Amino acid sequence: MKLYLAPMEALTGYIFRNVYNRYFGDADRYFTPFIASRKLNSKEKNDVLPEHNQNMDVIPQILTNKSEEFCYIASRLKEYYGYEEVNLNLGCPSGTVVAKNRGSGFLAVQDELNRFFEEVFSRTDVRISVKTRTGVENNENWENILKIYNEYPISELIIHPRCRKDGYGGKPNLEDFKKAVLISRHSLCYNGDINSVEDYNAITKEFPTVDKIMCGRGILMNPGLFSEIKGGRKASPETLYNFANDLYKGYKEIMSGDRNVLFKLKEFWIYFSKNFEEPDKVLKMVRKADTCIQYEVEVGRIFGI
Repeated sequence: MKLYLAPMEALTGYIFRNVYNRYFGDADRYFTPFIASRKLNSKEKNDVLPEHNQNMDVIPQILTNKSEEFCYIASRLKEYYGYEEVNLNLGCPSGTVVAKNRGSGFLAVQDELNRFFEEVFSRTDVRISVKTRTGVENNENWENILKIYNEYPISELIIHPRCRKDGYGGKPNLEDFKKAVLISRHSLCYNGDINSVEDYNAITKEFPTVDKIMCGRGILMNPGLFSEIKGGRKASPETLYNFANDLYKGYKEIMSGDRNVLFKLKEFWIYFSKNFEEPDKVLKMVRKADTCIQYEVEVGRIFGI
């Protein structure tokens, strides 16, 4: 089984990936948060620099509905940074993204999606994988979307079996994933609500032929999850503390001002607090920190240090 770390905007950038890889190193592949402009900004460039992604199999993700833009970004990623594969984001549920028919919003205009694929596969020389949802308002066109995918040499199809309207609520629609297993000619990866070993076991039992799993929120909530899936022990409090502390140091090195550092960390702790018996209390302790010094004190209290 191959285990993938999902791209999560503002959360799984290169600082997180490096610290995670240092302490756990159990992901077979890491996907970057999406690149949305042909003019890569400094943040996006730093995220894909080879020196920031050593000893990891990293796949840059692109968010666009314009074939020319996709091809340009993909060619730059290959020419300047050495990437032989990119991932197309057809899953982002953000309202501002979907309103422009990007991310999961692109699934609503299937003729345009088909033309997009015709153009990018005829003009690029990198492998292209796809991360997708099953529709926008509903899944009634899911079978047709799968047929479009089948027309092209997609290297890997990563499926989050929810439509855009679902957001992250409710449960993934496993019947939609089952349909993909039956219809798709591509190598499939399951993504969605793998937050525990029990979740993983349930999915692999339901779909024994699927050999790739992607986790995002599950890893943020429990960075040791992949290790547990592979039969390892649960991460010790000491390891979790050192992991969180190195993440803090990493952000502090590249960001200016306590406010910016703390904003980033507080978003991380929304998920990471789930490691503790009283996550709401833990999150409240982190959120009340107004300075980095206060943050250090609160985290020390959380871990009993």
